[in-house]
Amino acid sequence: MRFHSTVSENPSSSDAIQEVVADAREHVKDIDIAFVFFTADHRDDADEIAERIWLELDPQAVIGCSGEGVIGGDREVERSPGIALLAGSMPGVRIHPFHIASDDWRRMIGERDALIERLGHNESTRTIIGLGDPFTTPLSQFMPALDDVSPNAALIGGMASIARNPGENRLIRNDATHDDGFVGVSISGPIAVQSIVSQGCKPIGQPWVVTKATENTIEQLGGKRALEALREVVSSLDESDQALLQNGLLIGRAVSEYREKFSRGDFLIRGLMRVDQESGSITVADYVRVGQTIQFHVRDAATADEDLRFMLDPKRAVESGDEASAGGLLFSCNGRGTRLFDAPNHDIAVAHAQMPGVPVAGFFAAGEIGPVGGKNFIHGHTASFALFRAKHNT
Repeated sequence: MRFHSTVSENPSSSDAIQEVVADAREHVKDIDIAFVFFTADHRDDADEIAERIWLELDPQAVIGCSGEGVIGGDREVERSPGIALLAGSMPGVRIHPFHIASDDWRRMIGERDALIERLGHNESTRTIIGLGDPFTTPLSQFMPALDDVSPNAALIGGMASIARNPGENRLIRNDATHDDGFVGVSISGPIAVQSIVSQGCKPIGQPWVVTKATENTIEQLGGKRALEALREVVSSLDESDQALLQNGLLIGRAVSEYREKFSRGDFLIRGLMRVDQESGSITVADYVRVGQTIQFHVRDAATADEDLRFMLDPKRAVESGDEASAGGLLFSCNGRGTRLFDAPNHDIAVAHAQMPGVPVAGFFAAGEIGPVGGKNFIHGHTASFALFRAKHNT
């Protein structure tokens, strides 16, 4: 198994495609799969990107999408033209590409067998890599359906991120482009795919139990008005944590409320949408229910760096029967990069420091997809990885 990651910042789409294709062909023979990501500068040439990668690399499958920024080689390309490519040779691995269009969702979500067939899922499926258009992908219905049909194969990916309106994103499946829905590949056979979700947020205050809530509005925490609990947390912060509030306040929802103590990776981070001064309620970007545990969080570059290094520690990575990572995909929140860190190329630099020689490519997403606690979720503020390894014990 062999992968190669490459990126071009050439503003000419034709020249950029030529550069990444030539680089991939030089480093990987018999390419089976290609993942391609491109900025808005190349959106109008998406058809050419798809066709040339399909014809010139001759893989079994290609998937890709448009992104606010792209990641490849040793660079994170932000706010400038870029095309990134991860090409891989995966002998003996079955790769099934798919596209779910807007008008397919009702059937895919409602008919279990239809979804299994579209995904190409079977008992040896190890993972599904997926890229979606956020305007036309009902993730809140799709992910539970996927949990049902594929409980042992996680969904890892990200949402295309250049569009302000429906129809402006571009998705690639093999030699075709789409402006709606969801594209992906199911990967089956002698391969291990490790998912890593690293959240760039710091918990503040104490955990609280939701004692009154309606849909996505928290009315009471620990028997107090939610706003009162929030003020209690804020007033207890030291000066440095008070400063972090300027980056925005977030809420972490515990994956399981049955834990006595909560630590790294136990919370799903969600945005705080509105605070109602009159009622004292807090509205969040997720459904909540009585009995769930939440904790307030803030975005923090130091915590994000520490968490990513911990999650990518090679001592945690290799299971019995697995080889070291041969390559990886990185789906980084478009609020990370230089919007969060003082220096550019942070996430890819940490990946290379923790996994020397492992080629990684990806893009800055409008939502990152990865499993937590055995369930698939859409995230924000995270770096979500898919790491590919040859597996001999199948």
